[in-house]
Amino acid sequence: MFHGPCFVVHVIRTGNDGPDLGYGRDSFMKLNSKYRYHQGTTITDRGSRIYEIQGMRLPSVTTILGQTKDDTYLKKWIAKKGHEEAERIKNHSSKRGTAMHKFLEKYIKGTGYDDLTEIGVQAKPMAQKIIDIGLTPIDYYYGSEVTLHYPGLYAGSTDLVCEHNGLETIADFKQSNRPKQVEWIEDYFLQVAAYAMAHDYVYGSNIKQCIIMVCTPDLYYQEFKIQYGELRKHKHAFLKRLDMYYEKKRDYKEERQIDTKELLNAFEKEKQELAASYRQSLANKKERENK
Repeated sequence: MFHGPCFVVHVIRTGNDGPDLGYGRDSFMKLNSKYRYHQGTTITDRGSRIYEIQGMRLPSVTTILGQTKDDTYLKKWIAKKGHEEAERIKNHSSKRGTAMHKFLEKYIKGTGYDDLTEIGVQAKPMAQKIIDIGLTPIDYYYGSEVTLHYPGLYAGSTDLVCEHNGLETIADFKQSNRPKQVEWIEDYFLQVAAYAMAHDYVYGSNIKQCIIMVCTPDLYYQEFKIQYGELRKHKHAFLKRLDMYYEKKRDYKEERQIDTKELLNAFEKEKQELAASYRQSLANKKERENK
């Protein structure tokens, strides 16, 4: 059965409660070992993150998106703030995000952890908010901080692969200095769509949704979810960005005989077949109603 596009934004504003990792829940999540994940390592090559996995050296999803995005807004923001202040904000946010991810990873795996530094004290209640709200619907998880790759094309690390409200799900955690609007986070959607595509290809899964969980320092929680047709659309959009990236690196593309357009055509064919199936379902429904 074809499911139409689904796009959900869930926003919850809660009080400024103090940190208490555990929150009355078990201090860990149930692990399902259905998937045996390949291990990879990362290196930095001329400012770009590269993954070494299964004998391949692959560019990271964030590198691909970073080198193909429109950075007009970023340049204007840096000009407004000044280079030094912009760097300070960026570095502080990055450290806080890393600390928040660490709390979440340790919670998921049931490992005791604390961070009493200034950054850690800021990040801990943010992690708690995500645990309290974002992780509650999760039945179990398949992997945390999982390295995923699409052979010959790209790789990346997703925060969580899990069963969320009965659906196999890619989940990604984000910190933000202020609440996000949907139009600002297109690359977040492309990032998780790329992870879903890689997971399905390598492990034969059927990832049906991706969820981005965002929390600000004042504990404003947002959840952005893409499913079914919306997820498929973002996979398609990522492949276009991937093609842009390899066009810039034509020699590598030719050496590895990479054809991202073939992938695009496959997605386009699938989309047409699903649309035809959906139209037939509607026609059958209408016919039944008229009897």
